[in-house]
Amino acid sequence: MPQQFTVRLKNEPGALAEMAQALADHGIDIRAVAAGGVGSFGCAVLSTNNDVAARGVLKRAKYSFVEGEVVNVAVEDQPGSLARLTRRLADAGINVESVLVLGRRQGKAELAMTVDDIDKARKLLGA
Repeated sequence: MPQQFTVRLKNEPGALAEMAQALADHGIDIRAVAAGGVGSFGCAVLSTNNDVAARGVLKRAKYSFVEGEVVNVAVEDQPGSLARLTRRLADAGINVESVLVLGRRQGKAELAMTVDDIDKARKLLGA
């Protein structure tokens, strides 16, 4: 099953570039990515074309990361959709670990999410 990686980075110039280059040097294509930082810490959430190879590169480069199986969800592309979705998950005791917006079309936003209980989330969401 496809995985999504959440990688801890330093919040400094070049940190994201170095991680992206490490993956590129091994022929790994980043398919989706989001990144941000708070204080001295940064984080990148990404999916790749080769989970096994990406995992190996990240381990060898000594990145701290977590990964999870992806559940894809389509929601209405309007204010409040993410709030309603994540509230449903929270009310069921499911923690969201990462979210990537994969795209928007025909009034829907497609999300790739990782959660702490994939089976429970799939049942709840009908995914």
